[in-house]
Parts: sequence; structure tokens; C-alpha cells
Amino acid sequence: MSQTSMTIKVPGKLMMAGEFAVLQPNNHLVVMAVDRYVFTTIQLKDTNKISLMDFQLTNLSWKYSDGKAVIASDDPRTRFVEEAMTIAITYLNEKQISPAPFQLTINSELDDESGVKYGLGSSAAVVTSVIAAILKQFLPFDPTAELIFKLASISHVITQGNGSGADVAASSYGGFLEYSSFQAEWLRKAHKDAKSLTELLQCDWIYFSLEPVQLPKNVYMCIGWTGSPASTPKLVDKILQLKSDNLTQFNHFLSESEKAVSKILTGMKQNNVESLFDGVKQNRHALATVGQHAKIAIETPLLSKLCDLAEACGGAGKPSGAGGGDCGIAFMPSQEQAQQLMEMWEKAGIKPLSLNPSPFGAKIAES
Repeated sequence: MSQTSMTIKVPGKLMMAGEFAVLQPNNHLVVMAVDRYVFTTIQLKDTNKISLMDFQLTNLSWKYSDGKAVIASDDPRTRFVEEAMTIAITYLNEKQISPAPFQLTINSELDDESGVKYGLGSSAAVVTSVIAAILKQFLPFDPTAELIFKLASISHVITQGNGSGADVAASSYGGFLEYSSFQAEWLRKAHKDAKSLTELLQCDWIYFSLEPVQLPKNVYMCIGWTGSPASTPKLVDKILQLKSDNLTQFNHFLSESEKAVSKILTGMKQNNVESLFDGVKQNRHALATVGQHAKIAIETPLLSKLCDLAEACGGAGKPSGAGGGDCGIAFMPSQEQAQQLMEMWEKAGIKPLSLNPSPFGAKIAES
């Protein structure tokens, strides 16, 4: 695939349903890729350099030695990129490919120009874009979405320690996906035990599954930002604490979430709008209840308003992702109702985002 310069574009994500539950084995989640992108340009040059434009970190040197890529910077925000480069180059070396020196330039449009974070999954999209760029530049064949997804997941879990990988899946495959997680704990152990990345890629990722799905025709999606970014890892820790504190309540949440997601998926697979709306309302209720039990506000007052207005306009809404702020998502039965909802959101202080599903995952950007 080698050419002197290429740019890879990778979509961000929004979780549609099944949040938190997906962190337990065999629970399903629906995630979608959105049409805001991370762009990574890879250029063959005489020296190894990297620029992370959003952090104003430019022309940093990097080297690969003793099986690790090391960026010449103390800034902790380079860690995700460093690990992604390590994984991609190690994989190439296992394939007997020694990459020529290259420079990477990474730009993201996932957050607002003002620096406001919308919760569209930036670290996962960055990791996916770095791995896709290096593979597409140096492999003699076009890497599959699955190869990009698995290497990016390994890299992301090593750096972050937890996470479902659903954001990496959206960035790798695009579209709407029914997804169940490989389980971070399983992947960390499998990575430690495997003799090579090739061996880890070939083994059975027992909990992982993925299937493309689509929205019913005539369903209009609205995404609203409630103005306060949420910390996903903190919220996840609180929910997992409930598992130790009150297993009965936690298991009740898992079963309610799985019922709701199952209804949503029936709606998507059978083009059944009513089933989709019912499932969204049920998933909203399951999340709000588990939040109360865990003593955290998954549904903040503004997220409640976002969902209540969606129901008042004839649709259904819920927090997207971990809640606690960030985005809510609503599904409406007509364009008129969607328009009406967005006007009502604005009056309530909720910012409608012009986001649409991205039909593709990591790919070469048309120049």
C-alpha cells in the first residue's frame, strides 16, 4: 500500500444503548460511528517525527527500540499514541516488515473548536487512526477492519486499563453495531500470556461479538449536548462498586438493560419503530435506577429534560454513554417532530449537535 504520504480518517462514536452492562460478559450494546473524524497523516521521511496538533505538540522525535516506541516528551497525553505505535510496529516486525522512518500528524475534529469535549471517544479514535495509518502504509495488503480493531483494542486496553472497546469498534467498522465486549480483564491477561501479537490475534476472543445493524426507516435521530463533560472511568468505577456492595441490585440492572437492548435490536433488525422506542425508554429507566442505587447522577437534570422533551414530542430519549453530563440521544418518528424537539432543546439550554452516522470506519481520506 506504500505511498509517500496518506491521510487516514476515523470516525468518533456515540453509545446508543447498553452502557455499563457491556462491561460484563455477553451483555450487548449498540454503538454508532458519527461523522466527526480524527485525521492522521503518515509521511515517509528521513527522520521519525510526530505532531499532535490538538495538544500543540509538534515535531516531537520518536524512536522504536527494544520493542517499544518512545516519544521524546514528558506530556502524559502522548501515551495513547506511543502505545498504538508500539503495537503497530511490533505487529509489522512479526510479519518481517521493518518500517522506513515516518512522520505522523494527528488532527481531531471530535471536540468543539473552543476545546469543549462532547464525549465522542477521542482517545479510541486517535489510537485506531494511528494503527490504521501505519498498517495501511507498510503492509503489502489492505488491513481488514477486524485487524485494525483488534490491534487498536489491545493498545487501548494496555494504556487505559479498562473499557469495553465499543468506541474502538465504531472507529474501526463504522455504521451502527451490535457489540459485546472482549472484556478488558480477559484481554490484558491474554496479551500477557501470548507469545506474540500474531498468536493473540489468532486465538478465540471468547466474549467478543459484533454485527452491523441499522436504524428503522423513518426514524430521525437527534443528539443534544448538555454542557458538562463527564468522566467515564469515574462513573464506571462507581457502578462496578455497586456490584460488590449490592450484587442483587447490580444483577437486576443487567437483566433490565439486556431486555431493553434486545427490544432496541428487534426494532433495528425488523424495522419496528415501536419496539425501538420502547427499548430506549426502558434503557433510560434502567440507567437512572442503577445510578440511584450507585448514588451517582447518570441522568443529570439537563439530561432528564432532554429525555422528557423527546417523549413529549412523541419520541424517546436517553443519556448516551456513561451519562453524568455530555450527550443525550433521541429518536423521533418524523422530521417535523425532530425539528420541534431541537428547538425545544435550545430553549432549555441544550445544544443540538449536527451529527450523523458515519457509514464507514477507518479509511484513506480522499484528497
